[in-house]
Amino acid sequence: MPQDLATLTDALLSAAKSAGADAADAIAVQGTSLSIDVRGGALEQAERSEGIDLGLRVLIGQKAAVVSSSDASPDTVAEMAARAVAMAGEAPDDPCIGLADPGQLARDWDTDALELHDPAPEPSPSDLQEAATRAEAAAQGFDGISQVQSASAGYAARQVHLAASNGFSGGYGRTDTGLSVVAITGSGTDMERDYAGESRIHAADLPTPEEVGILAAERTLARAGARKPPTGAFPVLYDERISSALIGHLLAAASGASVARGASWLRDALGAQVLPKGMSLIEDPHRPRVSGSRPFDAEGLPTARRAIVDDGVLMGWTLDLGTGRKLDMPSTANAARGTSSGPQPSVTNVTLSPGTASRDDLIAQMGTGLLVTSMIGASINPTTGDYSRGASGFWVENGEITYAVNECTIAGNLRDMLVRLTPANDARPHLSRVVPSLLVEGLTIAGS
Repeated sequence: MPQDLATLTDALLSAAKSAGADAADAIAVQGTSLSIDVRGGALEQAERSEGIDLGLRVLIGQKAAVVSSSDASPDTVAEMAARAVAMAGEAPDDPCIGLADPGQLARDWDTDALELHDPAPEPSPSDLQEAATRAEAAAQGFDGISQVQSASAGYAARQVHLAASNGFSGGYGRTDTGLSVVAITGSGTDMERDYAGESRIHAADLPTPEEVGILAAERTLARAGARKPPTGAFPVLYDERISSALIGHLLAAASGASVARGASWLRDALGAQVLPKGMSLIEDPHRPRVSGSRPFDAEGLPTARRAIVDDGVLMGWTLDLGTGRKLDMPSTANAARGTSSGPQPSVTNVTLSPGTASRDDLIAQMGTGLLVTSMIGASINPTTGDYSRGASGFWVENGEITYAVNECTIAGNLRDMLVRLTPANDARPHLSRVVPSLLVEGLTIAGS
């Protein structure tokens, strides 16, 4: 039976105060998830989980401790508080910890406007199985597809409530429905695979199962006969499927947690050019029906739109209260947390300025080089930005795709790479990270 999360978080705060805490905050998460896998048109696996998780952070002076539990009974709540207070007494002092001042807290928000919860009924297992079966059949119907490795459909719903002894209390719900297919072409050492996957907050926004299956098959068949590319310095085009990973390295380096530790290759770049002039990276936590949206952060501060990079210039770090205090800056309301950890800075939704050219235009522009559609592994030096990643995709000659590529490595330095980006215009607007295909000149490719 669903429990009242606000009541549970209030009980945690009361128990913490009774146990001797000076201040505390609590988070309660209640969720349901359902996943279905099919193979060969038959059900292969079905999983369903329901549960509740509680997290409590207590502060005693400048000491803090976090405890969590999946048991919401009154005895467990009291035990959590006593354990947390005992742990905090043994913790080292941290001059930067502390809850938000009451005047900083979010007061008015409209979760309905964010449309984070699908009002449609939870899908039945048979509904999800049918979707996965249809997607599998669509992929398997292509000549050259030797097998469909997996076809999966899933649904998740959760409610989150956060409360703190500074007076904050708020919560919201979130849903997600997804569908994915992995297909294989060839056999033995000539086997190649690719996939297609889609997820949406509202199930009505999903493409049809047939569209997902067809896309998986087309991507897989295009990979037939993959081989290593030549070694040398060439332009590299990051396909929209994976280009957000490149921007993700910038976001990680702009995290206040990394900067405060001195472990960021952007630590001296505030106010400097980090992207080409004319290109901006905007965070907007209030986009409707987008997975990264949220009305307030994990410390109860109101979230707001901001420019991380404006006209190519790095405008600020991503901060929660603690890292902001370490850097003598105000929080950017980017705190995130789970039930078993305290707040840490984390971005929500970001959008990178698009270009005017299509991906095909950039392929023609690059002449000879590599189009990357998937990546594996990473070796990133957090302090220098030196970059090396395994990649696969397609080799381009004379502005045209000539053959599929696997087993190669691309390398460069992120600080140099990001200021040489050329964006396409193909970003998908429903994603939390709206990033188009990105062309980077002069990377080192290690192939045959």
